[in-house]
Amino acid sequence: MKKIKRAYYYFFYKIYKAAKYTSYPFGDFLLDYRALIGVVILEAWIYISLLIYLSFINKLPGELTILSPLVYIPAISIFVINYIAFIHTDIWKQYNKEFDNLSKKQNRIGTWIVLGIVLAIIGNLILSVYCLDLKARRNQTGPYNPVFIAKERLKDSLQRAKQIENLKKIYGEKDAK
Repeated sequence: MKKIKRAYYYFFYKIYKAAKYTSYPFGDFLLDYRALIGVVILEAWIYISLLIYLSFINKLPGELTILSPLVYIPAISIFVINYIAFIHTDIWKQYNKEFDNLSKKQNRIGTWIVLGIVLAIIGNLILSVYCLDLKARRNQTGPYNPVFIAKERLKDSLQRAKQIENLKKIYGEKDAK
């Protein structure tokens, strides 16, 4: 458990350093909160991907909304865990001092590992959204619903007809009203 906790704080440390490195116009203003927001967003993306995969294999009941327990309970859990780990206590500051003393080689390796994890999270989210799109195509839901497509085509044809009428008025053709 200690290794997992240490790895979690190291992940935050690297996100914190990245936020500090890229915070030119803001300086250190709310730096710890910006790093915390970055970590929370990555955690939320992991959970969203999981929900999408479960939806893709049809294991989720009904539609998901922000008010469904499958969404708000994990969201509150993510918030509480990060609040306790980073806002309520300042243990992360002690870990940051410890991680600052690591050798350059260890920090470089850690940077590449954290970067790989972040890229894997982003890639996983993109893949899960692609799977959700495949499910919508297969079930003909959302933008692939035949009724929705027919309405969009009708709307497009009406817009095209209005554009043609406007062009006829502009160029003074006799058929224009």
